[in-house]
Amino acid sequence: MQVRRLAAVYAALLAGFTVVLCRLYLTASNTGYAARAADQSAVTLGLPARRGGFYDCSGLPLTGLEETWYALCLPGEDSYVRLYDAAGPAGQAALYQRRNAASPFLLKVSRDVSGLGVYAYPASRRYCAVPLCQHLIGYLDGEGRGVAGLEAALDPVLAGSGSQDTVTCTVTGQGRLVEGTQPVYTPASFDGAGVQLTISRPVQRAAEAVAAETMTSGCILVLDVDTAQVRASVSLPGYDPDNIAASLDEAGSPLLDRTLAAYAVGSVFKPVLAAAALEAGLDGLTVECPGYTVVDGQVFRCASGTAHGTVDLAAALKKSCNGYFIRLGQELGAETVLEAARRLGFGQRVRVAGTLQGAAGVLPEAESLTPAGQLANFSFGQGQLLATPLQVAAMMNAIAADGVYRAPSFVLHTLDEATGAVLESYPPPAARQAFSASTARRLQQLLAGVVAEGTGREAAPLFVDAAGKTGTAQTGQFTPGGEEKMNLWFAGFFPASDPEYTVVVLQDGQTGPEHSSAAIFAQVCQALWLLQQ
Repeated sequence: MQVRRLAAVYAALLAGFTVVLCRLYLTASNTGYAARAADQSAVTLGLPARRGGFYDCSGLPLTGLEETWYALCLPGEDSYVRLYDAAGPAGQAALYQRRNAASPFLLKVSRDVSGLGVYAYPASRRYCAVPLCQHLIGYLDGEGRGVAGLEAALDPVLAGSGSQDTVTCTVTGQGRLVEGTQPVYTPASFDGAGVQLTISRPVQRAAEAVAAETMTSGCILVLDVDTAQVRASVSLPGYDPDNIAASLDEAGSPLLDRTLAAYAVGSVFKPVLAAAALEAGLDGLTVECPGYTVVDGQVFRCASGTAHGTVDLAAALKKSCNGYFIRLGQELGAETVLEAARRLGFGQRVRVAGTLQGAAGVLPEAESLTPAGQLANFSFGQGQLLATPLQVAAMMNAIAADGVYRAPSFVLHTLDEATGAVLESYPPPAARQAFSASTARRLQQLLAGVVAEGTGREAAPLFVDAAGKTGTAQTGQFTPGGEEKMNLWFAGFFPASDPEYTVVVLQDGQTGPEHSSAAIFAQVCQALWLLQQ
C-alpha cells in the first residue's frame, strides 16, 4: 500500500514536471512573446513636432534663426553633471528631478553637446534670442501648437499632420543601452508649410530698435503706402516666448498686441473731418478760438486752454484747435462725419489671417451723437470713439495714397520650404476710393504743415520731409497720485512730397514719457531713410 502511494506521488510529480517543461518549450518557441519582449526593451522618444517657419517679404527668415539641441539622457551616464551647464533653469530642474530615472529621456540644451560624450540631436527653433515681430507671430504651447498670433491662426498650415522625428533606444531593465546598440534617429516626413509675410526684416529690426530705446508701452506700425502691406509691427512691452507663464500676470499686459487693440484716439481723428470738409467744400470755414468752446453748457478746451485766435482749416490742423473741429462737426453733421469715418475703415475689423483680426473699436451710432455735446466730443476724437493703431494707420495711408483706402495686409503666401515654391497666395484686400485724389493731395499739404510749423515739429526727420498729425487722448484712468493717463499718438507718412511709408506711433497709458510720439516717428523715418541708402 505504501509503495503504491509513493509511486502515485512520483507519477504526479513527473506529470507536473512534464507539463512545466512543455509550457516552457511552447513559450520559448512563441514568436509573439519574443516580439513583445523586444518591444518592452525599445524606448521611442519624440522630438518636438516639426513646424513651418515665417519669412519676410523678401524671403528672409523671421523664425528659426537659431538652432537648439536635444540631448539624450541615459541612466548611469552622469547626465546631470555633463549637461548641467548646457541646460537652462527648466532643464536643470528636470535633470535634478530625473537624476535617478530608470529610462532614457530627451532634454533641451543650448548647444551641441555631442562633444561631451552625449547623444545630441538638432531641432529647429521657433524664435531667436531676441524674437522678431513676436506679438504678430505669437507663441506655442508646451506641445508645440500655436496658441496666439499667427502661430494660432495658421496652425494647421504650419504644423501639417504634426509629424515628429524620433529617437529609439534598445535598453536593459535598468534603462541603459543594450551593449552593442546605439540610438536610432528616424526623421519624419513633413507636410506643413512655411508662411511668407508682408513684414520686412530690416524694417522690423529698425522699428524694434527705435522702440526699445524710446518706449516702455505702446506700438509702432509701418505700412507701404502703395499696397498698405505692413512692413513692421512692434508692440511693447515684450515677453519671453520660452516662458509665457512668467508674463501672464505681469504688469503692463506684455502678451497684448497693441497694434490690434482699440484705444481712445484724440486728435489723430481730425484728418477724417478735414477730408469730409474738403469733399463738402467747407475748407473756407474760419473760426474765432478763445481757447475754449461752450456747447450745450459743456466747456471744451483746447490744449492748455491756448487761445488760437482766428483759424482756418490749415491753422486748425497745425495748432490742433479743438474749437475749430467742433464747429466743423456741427457744420458737416453727424452722419456725414460718420460716413467719412466708415469709408476710412473705422468701426470695422481688419483681418490679419484665419481667425486673427484687429478689434473693431467703437464708431458711435448717429443717434448717440444727437446731443450736441456728444457730437462735439466726437469731432475731435474723444467721447465714445475707439480705434486700433491699425485702423489709424489705414486712414493715414489712404491720405498718403491719393485717397485710395486699402485694408492693411500681413500675409503673402504659403511656401514649400524645401523648394521655396509658392503653394497658396493670399489675395490683397480690395481697394476703394475713400475720397478724391485732389482732397488727398490737399490733405498731404496740410499735414506737411503740421510737421513743418505746427504741433508735430518734433516729427521732422533729419534727412527727409514728413507729414502727419499728433494726438493726445484722455483715457479716464488715473495714477494713484491723481494724474490722468493719456494715449499719445503720432500718425503720418514720408516723404511728404512723394509718400512711401505710413508710420503710426502710440504710447498708451502715459503721464510723462521721456520721448514724444512725434519724436519717435522722426527716428523711425530716419532709420527707414538710412535703409534705402
